[in-house]
Amino acid sequence: MTKYLHTMIRVSDPDATVAFFKLIGLEEVRRFDVEAGRFTLIFLAAPGQEGVAEVELTYNWPAEDGSAPEEYTGGRNFGHLAYRVENIYETCQAILDAGHTVHRPPRDGHMAFVKTPDGISVELLQDGYLDPQEPWASMENTGSW
Repeated sequence: MTKYLHTMIRVSDPDATVAFFKLIGLEEVRRFDVEAGRFTLIFLAAPGQEGVAEVELTYNWPAEDGSAPEEYTGGRNFGHLAYRVENIYETCQAILDAGHTVHRPPRDGHMAFVKTPDGISVELLQDGYLDPQEPWASMENTGSW
């Protein structure tokens, strides 16, 4: 039997990324610092989804010699993560209020795209139906998503 466990993304600022995912309802479920490998693993899940559908954040610690950390680019070629949310308008507003960009606004009341601090594309899908609402219905796309 095959069972989905998690999707891993590399992050440059674990605190900023955990804070971002909290905006869409994910919670940290466990964390491991691996001293020998110089990395931290942080697992996030929606309530009730622990051990079922998780996101693993991998943070590679800065080099001991003080050299610059690896830069992560090309988040779009990863594809995207997708989450169903209770109210897409409230979720997108929380993301905007926290200083992030809604790259594809929920003009239709159903779907939006945002990006994590490291540029990973996240699709938000409305649970059920919401009528289109302003200012979302008139918003243009921003950048890539």
